Amino acid sequence: MQLPTSEDIVDDLAFFDDWEQRYQYIIDLGKQIPGLSEEARTPDKLVKGCQSSVWLDYSKQDGRFQFDVDSDAVIVQGLLVLVLSAYNDKSGQDILKFDIDAYFKALDLERHITATRGNGLRSIVGKIRQIASVA
Repeated sequence: MQLPTSEDIVDDLAFFDDWEQRYQYIIDLGKQIPGLSEEARTPDKLVKGCQSSVWLDYSKQDGRFQFDVDSDAVIVQGLLVLVLSAYNDKSGQDILKFDIDAYFKALDLERHITATRGNGLRSIVGKIRQIASVA
């Protein structure tokens, strides 16, 4: 699946008048990704610090990371797409240089999700950045 870019998501969310429509857009994005098989949902891929269960897997090809994610919560699945749009198909250096705070601010996201979801989002970002810095 070809993910929208982070710029596309910022533009798309700005199109909607209210957050109910934006939430629906985010949920719809999450429904488009295939998720992980039951066999791939292993404890070592479970991201700690998330309220919902979130699994993160990755591969690296030609110096670029490909991330696969899954969650047991529909809205979280959509939030994962927002993160993937920022980091998927990027080099480790590009991942580490990307200003995720500015991206989240442009989405006006953290004002509209619960603190626990925000912390979970930060845990996912931290895990991806850790992978990028080591691999």
